[in-house]
Amino acid sequence: MNFRSRQAGDEPEINLIPLIDVLLVILIFLAATTSFTRFNQMKLALPEARADALDADALNVAVSQEGIYALNGQLLSGGTAEDIAQALAAAAGGRKDAVLVINADAQSTHESVVRVMEAARLAGLERVNFATQSPR
Repeated sequence: MNFRSRQAGDEPEINLIPLIDVLLVILIFLAATTSFTRFNQMKLALPEARADALDADALNVAVSQEGIYALNGQLLSGGTAEDIAQALAAAAGGRKDAVLVINADAQSTHESVVRVMEAARLAGLERVNFATQSPR
């Protein structure tokens, strides 16, 4: 048997050309399968809050945690949108420019507040505001 001894100059070499070829094929595959669609974004004009003086003629509806409604400090007997709309229409006195201010408890349900907004629509009130409390 002829076992040759290794010579010092006979080192193994790594051929980089097949590695580069494989990487280029992977890059072409990724470029071909990637979708270049553009997602449309909604453009919104967000409202700005201002601390204006309260309108003295505003109709104030308070919504309690339990879903009890009060209009200008007087409890409303009905809890449906139609009952609240009748009370709002009577308090507005036919004015279309009447302002409605909703004072809702932080623990009141979303349904209770939406019911007041629906009542304002039924009563023909277009200006609906929400009262907030500034942090102390």
